Amino acid sequence: MSVLMVNEYADFNMLKELLGATDGNLASHTKALEKAEYILVEKQFIGRKPNTRYSTTKLGKAEFKKHIEALEKLINKKE
Repeated sequence: MSVLMVNEYADFNMLKELLGATDGNLASHTKALEKAEYILVEKQFIGRKPNTRYSTTKLGKAEFKKHIEALEKLINKKE
């Protein structure tokens, strides 16, 4: 989600490279995020090659911000 929060979209290969994830691991995580309606998935062809692009939804952005705020509260309590 953090990659998608600072980029309009990211494709599968970009996410895989940035996160160092395997195909299967990334596929299962993106599937879960799509099911929760946190991301949109667009499948297209670029030339003859399939390309899958991901972007955040409004809900996904809101929930990610809540998550970061909760983490910040935890960190601030420990200081």
